[in-house]
Parts: sequence; C-alpha cells; structure tokens
Amino acid sequence: MLIPTEPIGSIPRPADLVRALSEFGSGRLGQAELDAVTERALADTLTRFEDTGSPVVTDGEQTKSSFATYPLDGATSLGSGGAVIPFADGHSRQLPVLTGGPFRYASFAEKYFREAGRHTALPVKQAVIAPSALSLLYPPAGLADYPREQFIADLVDQSEADIRRCLDAGAASVQLDFTEGRLSLKLDPSRSLLRTFVDLNNQVLDRFSAQERQRIGVHTCPGGDQDSTHSLDVDYAELLPDLFGLHAGRFYLQLASEPDRRRVLEVIREHAPAGAQVFVGVIDPIDPRVETPEEVRDRVLEAAEYIPADRLGTCDDCGFSPFADDTSTSRDTAFAKIAARVQGTALARAALGV
Repeated sequence: MLIPTEPIGSIPRPADLVRALSEFGSGRLGQAELDAVTERALADTLTRFEDTGSPVVTDGEQTKSSFATYPLDGATSLGSGGAVIPFADGHSRQLPVLTGGPFRYASFAEKYFREAGRHTALPVKQAVIAPSALSLLYPPAGLADYPREQFIADLVDQSEADIRRCLDAGAASVQLDFTEGRLSLKLDPSRSLLRTFVDLNNQVLDRFSAQERQRIGVHTCPGGDQDSTHSLDVDYAELLPDLFGLHAGRFYLQLASEPDRRRVLEVIREHAPAGAQVFVGVIDPIDPRVETPEEVRDRVLEAAEYIPADRLGTCDDCGFSPFADDTSTSRDTAFAKIAARVQGTALARAALGV
C-alpha cells in the first residue's frame, strides 16, 4: 500500500484501569484482579482500533507502566533520584537510577505483542524503548563494581533481544521510541549528547540485517504528557540531520503540531535516507479538537510535495497517553483522531491517484 498509516503507541487507559493500577501500586489490589481489568481494557482497545479502519494496530500500551519504563517493571538494583524530564507546563517525570549490575530487562515487549495478537487478526506493531533512554539510568558518579562500559555492553545486548524477540514473534514492525533525542539538544546544544545517543542506538540497529531493519523504525517527538511537551521549542533543523543518521528503515516524525511544517519538510527532503519510509505526523494528540479527514488529507498532500509517495506514510505525532496516569485525553477523542487519520490518508491516496 502506498502511503501506509500507523499509530504510534499509547491509548488513554479506561478509568477503571487507571484506578486499578493505582490500587495495585499501593497494595490494595492483587495481581489477579489487575490482570482481569487489563485484559478487558486490552480487548476493548483492539476492538476500537479495528472500528477505526486502521490497517495496523497496537496494544495501546494498556498494560505498560509507561512507554519508557516497562523493562524495569519488577527489576531490582534500582533507586530513586534519577534523571529528571521537565515539561513546559512545570510538571516533570523522573527516572530511577541504577544501583548495581548487571543490567537486565525484567520485562520484554514481546509479551505485549503476543497479548495483543490474541485479540485481533490485523498486523500488530510493537513499540520498544530506545537504548539511549535507558542509558540515562546509569548514575553520573558511576558504580565502583560495574563500570559504564560494561553497563553499555549489557544494555546493547538487552535492547537487541527486546527488538529481536518482537520481530521473531511476528510483529509487523518494531518502533524505537526516541523522544530524548530532541530533549538532548536542550540539555546540550553542542549536539554531543545527541550524537552519543545516535551512536548507541546504531550499536543495536547494526546487529540486524538490512532486511530486518526495513521493519524497524525510530519515533521522535518533543514529548507529550498531560497536554504538555518537553522540547517543542527545539528547532527540528537541529535534530533531523543527526536523527537521519540512525540505521533504521522507518522514521516516525511528529509534524502536525509544528508551527512551520513546510520548513520541516524541507529539512526532511534534504536529509532523509534515500531508502527510508518517512511517516509524518498528521494528528496532534495534545490538541483537544478532533481533526477532520479533509484536514488530514491536506497535510498528507502537503507532505507529498516533499516526500515521494512511495516513501511517505502517516502517523499520529506521538502516543496519546505515554504514562499510565495521564488522563488528559479521553479514549473517545483518541479513537476519533485515529479514525480521522485513517480516513484522511485514504482521501489523500485518492487525490494522488496512488
């Protein structure tokens, strides 16, 4: 299909799941009771995805604590006081910090893919966290019995396993979430940190064949949490040339919320790898207004002026609820926006005759 369309990841959890996760975290709800609630939420999510006409679906991250921290669920050797991610509205998220090695994933994304597959016959896409994000777990002061070099080697092994297990299980594609890429330019405008992130992610990507990498993509956005972002003020022109140095076959780029989309599209045209599929965001998850299919169509046609139709795809700018406690967007709004993306992309295909 020319101009494919895909979701990015998270869907707002139902109110009973948000409540159950909170009660489970405080010890007031058992694992069996939580599993029953999450199973209902997952089944409903896949049914509603199918109702939108989406040709590719995800699990909506219904059972993840967050897009970034799922490998740590149940892990030991972690403490509080890790890296802080500040958002424009004043709130922040904080990662834990590693207290000892060896570093191992306590949970792999393959299980989310397999759980989703029980509820749909459609192709399932699986999101995973980029190793660059998890590299922030290592304490700046180091660990005496676990040098950073060994941590990075272990992290690369674990990240490769996370991706490979999803591919081997039959995921239609695997998407590395790399929201820290744009944020890194706020922390270090010299791009040194960004390039360190890109190099680390490429250590993992280079373990896959060229054919496998056609099913592996990288997602970037300025963050999206509680209707706020952490790096929308960072110029895309500062990020994209290095981002496109990642050895991935797909790139999922936030675009709908950009103040000057054509300027970004110019940068994409100049720097995107020749063989890569570029998915541009045509839906803004933070905007409470539901876009019309015609608006989506026009955004796709705009992008098609810069990106050949056989390399162009559409997506949402980012997930609708990356953290389990984010209730800023309703499920009804999220699925209405997804339906508009699917319908608008179809209108664009018809207009382009592809």
